[in-house]
Order: sequence, then C-alpha cells, then structure tokens
Amino acid sequence: MLLRSITRLILFVGLLDVMLVNAVAEEPVKNSLDVSLRHEAERAVEKGISFLRNNNDKKRGSWSEHPGVTAIVLRAFGGTPDKYTKDDGMMLKVASKYLLEMQHPDGSIFDKELPNYITANAIIAFAAIDKEKYADVIKKAQAFLLDSQFDEGEGYSEDHDFYGGIGYGSRIRPDLSNLQTALEALKDSGLPADDETWQRAVLFIQRCQNRSESNDREWAGNDGGFIYLPGQSKIKGTTTSYGSMTYAGLKSFLYANVAKDDSRVQAAFDWIGLHYTLEENPGMGLQGLFYFYHTFAKALHAYGEDVIKDNDGKEHNWKNDLVEKLVEIQADDGSWVNSNNRWWESDENLCTAYAVIALEYCLKE
Repeated sequence: MLLRSITRLILFVGLLDVMLVNAVAEEPVKNSLDVSLRHEAERAVEKGISFLRNNNDKKRGSWSEHPGVTAIVLRAFGGTPDKYTKDDGMMLKVASKYLLEMQHPDGSIFDKELPNYITANAIIAFAAIDKEKYADVIKKAQAFLLDSQFDEGEGYSEDHDFYGGIGYGSRIRPDLSNLQTALEALKDSGLPADDETWQRAVLFIQRCQNRSESNDREWAGNDGGFIYLPGQSKIKGTTTSYGSMTYAGLKSFLYANVAKDDSRVQAAFDWIGLHYTLEENPGMGLQGLFYFYHTFAKALHAYGEDVIKDNDGKEHNWKNDLVEKLVEIQADDGSWVNSNNRWWESDENLCTAYAVIALEYCLKE
C-alpha cells in the first residue's frame, strides 16, 4: 500500500514537471535589453547625470538659465534608478524651487515665453521627482494645460485644423510636438482616461497623419507617417512624413488611449519599420536628432514591443541599438551634443538630458 502511494506520488510529480516544461516552452520569449548593454546604459546614465550635476547653476538652481531646459533635466534626474542620492538632494530642491517660483495664479509655469511647453515639461519633471509632494502644483498646472487645448471654448469647431491641438502658447497655433508633450504631462498628472480632452486630441493627431482613411484633409497621403501640424511638415514646403513626428504621433495615440491594434497605430508602426535608423532623424538628417532619440524611446516603450523589422526584413532590438548608439557618441565628460544646432541642440544640457531619458526608457521593463 505504501509502495503504491509512493509510486503514484512520483508519477504525479513527473506529470507536473512535464506540464511546467511545456508551459515554459509555449510562453513567448521577451526580447529585452542585453545584460552587457544594460551595464553600459547604467554607466552612461551615471556619466550623463554627473555632467548635469556639475553643470547646474548652484545659486539659481537652473540649467542653461532656462526653465524649459531645467524641467527636462529634472526629469532626467527623476528617472534614474537612484534618483534621490545624498549628493543630489539639495541640488534638486533648489532646481525645483526655481520652477516653483515661476508658477502663475492660472497654474502655468514659465518665465517669459513658451507657457504650454514649459508647463508640460514641469509637470513631467515634478511627477518624476515626487508626485505626491508636488500634487497641488501638478493639479494647478494640469488645469492650465486643459484650458490651453483648442476647442469650442476658443471658438473652434471639430472641422477646424486647430481643433484638439495644443501649441507653445494660448495664441500660437497648435502642433504635434507640443501636443505630445502636453499629453504626456496630462497622463503623468493622472487625468482620467475617459476625459474628453483625449478624444479631442485624437482628432488633431490623426489630422497630422499621412493616412487618408482616417485623415479627412485633401493633402493626406498614405504612408502612415506624421508631420508637424495639419498640412505642414518641417521638410519645408511639403507634407512629407518624417521621423521624430511619426514617433510623436505613435506615442500620442497610445497616450490618448488608442488601442495598440488600431489601424492608425499600426500604420505609424509600419512607417517606423520602413524607415528604421538611428543614424539620423529620418527625413531631417541631424536636425532634432536628440529630440528624436528621446521620442523614439518613449514611443516604442509605450508600444510595448522590443523588436522592429526594418525595410529589408531584418529584426532589430531597438533598446540594444539605441544603447549602443548613445554610448558610442557620448563625450568623455559624460555629455552629448548635436553638431546641428537647430531646436536648441547645441545646448549640451538639453541634449544630455534627452539622451539620459532615452537610456532610462531602455532600462525600463
């Protein structure tokens, strides 16, 4: 009797082993960042953060004497694995105070220019540094951004190109670059998924996409990529899709709660595969290269796939590729900078912050 029970137990355990092996075999393998590259990414982040720490204006708390750059640098600090180190504590407090003192009664955070852009980046920074501590600041800034969206309140109906967009300031036309930053800020601020702001934004986003099935404008092509604003690309005089805005469009759809399998999202991802490169901002060369890297990482992390198949059918682990590229072009002092100075990218603090944030997204699971 005892022998029979032991035999049954052995058979049962054996059956469990087989079931577990089969379950593991059937589970898809996640293609994530290589271990060796993870260490390189961590070292590159440390060097970049060290550069930014040394480049801080200790008295004012700013970087590059600009609140927009300061907010993006703060976000870089907030995303590091050891974001609150003993060395950084006081510096981050002073830098945060620099931004806090610029908050206006309407919730906006800016000095002399770019109220929407700086407010959005400040929300992203404060949410990364300490969302609970800065909850009231974030809530007021959120209200300002919500009021900045072009809609019926400003006299725009759904058939207008501006509808659903957000620009640099209340009287400046909207664009996809500002909108994608604002949507990230609204998501980080905890705006509910059922808020109508998202649906209004989706209408603007799809009117920036070269996809005539969903874009009701006559100029719309059909490659699935994106441009800067309805009817206008940064490739001068054209409505040609380009890299950074296509990643911004993909990211914006996903942040605005559009499903990953939605045909608009899939069209954007197909464009990305056909134009996959890290040697340039596709269609723009070196212009906005570090903005491109930064948006590339956020968009693909939001999409949730580590592997992209390029135009030749070759598979790329984008995290591995991006880490290798950023490590390769990092300066000895830990900084990054663009040889093309368009869109402030001659500023080492801005490019370094963009690169650090991109690497932080490579390190995320």
